[in-house]
Amino acid sequence: MSRSQLTQPPLKFPPQNYPQQMGEKHQPVVRGGRKAAEAALALVDPVAYARSRNFLDGAVTRLSPYLRHGVLSLAEVRDFALAAVDRPEDAEKFINELGWRDYWQRLYAAWGNGVWDDRESYKTGHPLSAYAAQLPEDVASATTGLQCMDSFSRELEQTGYLHNHSRMWVAAYLVHWRHVRWQAGARWFLQHLLDGDPASNNLSWQWVASTFSNKPYFFNRENLERYTGGQYCRQCPLRTACPLDASYEDLEIELFRPTGKSEAPVTPKPSALPPLSAKADLSQLRHPLVWIHTDSLNPRQELLSRYLQAPAIFVWDEAWLREEQISSKRITFLEECLAEMPAHLEQRRGDPATELLAAATKGNADHIVALRTSDPRLLAAAAQVERSLPIVWSSPPRFVDEHRGYDLKRFSRYWRQAQPSAMTTT
Repeated sequence: MSRSQLTQPPLKFPPQNYPQQMGEKHQPVVRGGRKAAEAALALVDPVAYARSRNFLDGAVTRLSPYLRHGVLSLAEVRDFALAAVDRPEDAEKFINELGWRDYWQRLYAAWGNGVWDDRESYKTGHPLSAYAAQLPEDVASATTGLQCMDSFSRELEQTGYLHNHSRMWVAAYLVHWRHVRWQAGARWFLQHLLDGDPASNNLSWQWVASTFSNKPYFFNRENLERYTGGQYCRQCPLRTACPLDASYEDLEIELFRPTGKSEAPVTPKPSALPPLSAKADLSQLRHPLVWIHTDSLNPRQELLSRYLQAPAIFVWDEAWLREEQISSKRITFLEECLAEMPAHLEQRRGDPATELLAAATKGNADHIVALRTSDPRLLAAAAQVERSLPIVWSSPPRFVDEHRGYDLKRFSRYWRQAQPSAMTTT
């Protein structure tokens, strides 16, 4: 998107014309909405997933956009997986992957926008000054000459989807071969990925870069050919001069410098959800406004059924759409999710806090109810609202035991503590 596009007049609402304004023609490869989510969930095979998930043609689920936007809950997907296998351990790898999302969200709650900061130093032997701040034009335009990277770039921008292994390869190539700061790649991904979430996205990039891991992740041509069936290498213009074509030992010498002792993991600060305003008397609250946000797009969620007669609102955050340059594919996915929400849901555009308070006044609401979120953008809006009205936060269905603290220094530590409850149905 060019800078000139950022100065265009405000979006018309509803934002169906947003894709045309952005000059994009491609549609997402995953449809939004609860019906599409349930159809995708019904096809999940946890055993096949564990066996083949690293292959680009493996039994991946493509459930992540639905999980990211709360169309499906982690608990619901876990319960389905356990019911689909003969033995709980057959679903363990699949549920372990669900655990990564819960882990990232806990870190998001602790760090907020700090997920954009290097949580630790690069362990590549290179100083921060060695990494460029901007995404290279040839990567964004798919003209690097490497068939794999150019294909991944086109797939990302045309469909809003990339296999997780492809994401890791792109991130490693960008950071370790091209010496680009991970933040540039993370912003690019968030523009396009239907499951674009700063927690999962950014902290995965940091895991590759080594700013939130014990060592950098990198790969070689042999690894890529194995998991892609060699489909890219056979037709690559650089197949006889491939920068990835070396042993891991040789690539480690080429890409990195000795770093000495590894840096200790950062200990995340404990965090809590915004409390209900101390001035609020819960016993006196009678008239709620239901706030549906980008983390709570399940039309069957308990909040909507509990407050069936209450007004409900979703706010298109115009500043977020423009500042983050959200692609038309992501807009389309959100629209498809909203199309299945109850008919009385009012859609507005503008500043979320302003529109929430206006809707509360219109509906004579004395408080707002909303599903818990870790998104600092939504929490900032909530903090503004709570100067005038209390917000009561509802928790999603239980995925792990919420009555204990978790060691979040590394995923392995978290999972040792969380696994017993994560492997138990709701």
